[in-house]
Amino acid sequence: MVQTLFGSLWQILYIAIFVTTLYAFIEALRTPAQAFPAMDKQTKGLWTGLLGVGTFVSLSAALGFFGMFSFLALAAALIYLLDVRPATRNVGRSDGPYGPW
Repeated sequence: MVQTLFGSLWQILYIAIFVTTLYAFIEALRTPAQAFPAMDKQTKGLWTGLLGVGTFVSLSAALGFFGMFSFLALAAALIYLLDVRPATRNVGRSDGPYGPW
């Protein structure tokens, strides 16, 4: 009973990690390539490759393989979402202070 409960909690954690890495991967794909060097970050190719591999690893963990490596994928996704994405988010946009008017 207890072992099944812990197994279910790990499974939920792995699914949450997969969703986070998938979101970060999609956001990296949507970001223009010129935004990365403009904000002194690594290239778009590096980030999409790293996050793509992380998404694959976290999906594998959700399916029952490579469980421990999913935490490395989560670390890469969080670095992207908390550091790189906010810096590159508004590069190349010509919106005003209140949105696209």
